[in-house]
Formats: sequence, structure tokens, C-alpha cells
Amino acid sequence: MKILQILFTISMFAWFLTEFLYKNILKSGENDRKNTDKSTLNILWIAIPFSIITAVTASYVTRFPISDELWIYYTGVLCVWIGIILRYIIIRSLGKYFTVDVTIREDHKIKKEGFYRYIRHPSYTFSLLTSLGLGLYLNNWFSLVLALVPTFLAFSYRIKVEEKALIEEFGEEYQEYRRKTKKFIPFIY
Repeated sequence: MKILQILFTISMFAWFLTEFLYKNILKSGENDRKNTDKSTLNILWIAIPFSIITAVTASYVTRFPISDELWIYYTGVLCVWIGIILRYIIIRSLGKYFTVDVTIREDHKIKKEGFYRYIRHPSYTFSLLTSLGLGLYLNNWFSLVLALVPTFLAFSYRIKVEEKALIEEFGEEYQEYRRKTKKFIPFIY
């Protein structure tokens, strides 16, 4: 169990570090057309730490285990690592078009290949997978809900703002892309 705790601690550190770096490095430039909505990034930076803190706290003060088996902890750590790694891959695949604020860059194009062939917001999907991993590792139904729901709601709001900007920029091309893909989960939602 000690190794598992070390892996979990390292994964949490990696998660915080990558998100901190994304927030501080991947901002839009002065020549980019920024969306006037500034609140979505702030909402995410409130919702995600809130969900983490409350999920961890709930795991200490309540006992509603998901499983009595050790697999739940390993599954949780695995989900955290897969979420971090795949989110990084998604961000790299977007290259200069990925920013932490809602922005349309010069010569912006809609990415429709790779994960984007199935879901419009894979970066958020894999961030939610990381939150799912946290909830599973904490092995508490209440913690799982607290890890997922605030983050899901914040991403849902962010997606509305992003998609409004993309529709304004790309019109029917983006509408057609929306009809062929799902938001978060391939073939489902």
C-alpha cells in the first residue's frame, strides 16, 4: 500500500504542476481575438480545487466505500495518470490553438482528427478522467460525486462559452462538426 500512496502523491503533484503550467504558459496573445467572457477560467480554477479539497475531506469524515478490494485504488491512480498523459497529448496536438482562455487565433481551424473525430472537448474529457481517478482512489461514493460534479458543471459552462465563440467564427462548418460528434464521451454524450 505504501507504493500505491507514493504513486498517488506523485500523480497529484504531476496533476497540479501540469495545470499550473498550462494556466501560466498557454495564454492567448495580444493579437488573438479573445472572447469577452473572463469568468470561465476563474470558475474552473475555483471548481476544480474545490472539488479536490471537498472530495479528500469527505473521504476522511465519511465512510461510503465503493469497494473493499485493492483494485479500486489502483484503478484510481491509473485513471489519474491516463487523464494527465492524454490531456497533455491533446494539448500538444492542438499546438498554438490551445489556450486557457477562450480565444480564436489567426488562421484558426477546427481540429477534426484523432480524438476530435469522436469528441469535441477531449481535453476536458481527460481532465474529468483525472477527477474520476481521484474519486476512485479515495474509495468513497461521496468523494467520487464531489470530485466529479463541480468539475463537470464548470466544464459544461466553459463548453457553452467556447462553442458560442466557435459558432460565431466558423458558422455552419462548426454546426456540422457538432452534429457528428459528442461533447465528452464518444458515442454517448
